[in-house]
Amino acid sequence: MGATVSEALGGATDAIAAVGIDTPRLDAEVLLEGVTGRGRAELVADRKATVAPGEARAFSEAVRRRLRKEPVAYILGRKGFRHIELAVDRRVLIPRPETEMLVELALELKPQSVLEIGTGSGAVALAVANEIPGCRVEATDTSAGALEVARANAQTLGLADRVGLTHGTWPSPGEFDLILANLPYVAEDGPVAADVAAWEPPGALFAGPDGLDVIREVLDSLPASGVLAPAIGLEIGFDQGESVSELLAQAGFARTGVRQDLARIDRLVVGLK
Repeated sequence: MGATVSEALGGATDAIAAVGIDTPRLDAEVLLEGVTGRGRAELVADRKATVAPGEARAFSEAVRRRLRKEPVAYILGRKGFRHIELAVDRRVLIPRPETEMLVELALELKPQSVLEIGTGSGAVALAVANEIPGCRVEATDTSAGALEVARANAQTLGLADRVGLTHGTWPSPGEFDLILANLPYVAEDGPVAADVAAWEPPGALFAGPDGLDVIREVLDSLPASGVLAPAIGLEIGFDQGESVSELLAQAGFARTGVRQDLARIDRLVVGLK
């Protein structure tokens, strides 16, 4: 007879906690949910249910991967973001809740056209297309691997005809109502969680001594890109609000403002012309 849900979760929780991970019970429940297809609420409610042998083997392998500090999203191959679920792997950053602020800015401004620079998994571009049905969305990334992930997500979500994806920084010259970007903004010696540094793509994280190299490069190339937009939103690090506001002002955005996330940390700089 196989192990019960309670036994499987108990053993996994103890093992994950032993390697210093802060959320052992949550991780164990999410991993078991992922391999069994049963919701967490169902698993918690029926702890005496038996885990089938095939599920137990898959769960054990998932837990072994987590013990190596591999992020849960990479183990499961997917991550929820707002109202959509995205396939993710080591070619792209794992979408985070604070990045939803970029989508919220779009909902606030109600643009008819949006350009996202550095789309990664496609999270922001696809969420905007999903939540603003009449909006034309273009997205770019300098990583060919990331674009493969984004294209697959667009296809799975039925949004491939609504979101254009281009390799590079800028699409063809044109006008947009809003530019959105979650560019690399971590300083090369900045603090990064061990599992993030070990598993997520460094090219999507680090950007020079002060973390602003990529943002500077993008804003410096804006005039020559042929892309016009009256508004921009950039995700930033906790101490970059003033610096990025100055860069936006130099790029021609006369009005700038810094917005904080739910933890009251500076997270978004908005520029308006």
